[in-house]
Amino acid sequence: MRTRLKHVAIQVAGWAFILLGIVGLFLPILQGILFLMVGLTFLSAEYVWAHRLLAHLRMRFPTLHLQIKKAKAWAGRWRQRSDAGSQEQKLEQDSSRQARQSPGIEGKDK
Repeated sequence: MRTRLKHVAIQVAGWAFILLGIVGLFLPILQGILFLMVGLTFLSAEYVWAHRLLAHLRMRFPTLHLQIKKAKAWAGRWRQRSDAGSQEQKLEQDSSRQARQSPGIEGKDK
């Protein structure tokens, strides 16, 4: 269930960045190319076509490759922090659940 939710969240975030990038191409306020690259980076984990497009862009624009590497490193750090946070929450929930169940078990024995 959690992995399914994670895949859906990555896809939603990727497509949201793609849409922001398209809007940003026409509005001077937003950096359209930046949002498109971030969206493609998110989607490359889920879709082969996005991964191939990023690979093509890396070869065509070497300086863009450096920016993609920085974005992936940032996303990796963010993902590790979110995974660590969810593991801590799960441990806290398990310990609180055990604490609630312990008095009930002892009460039945008496």
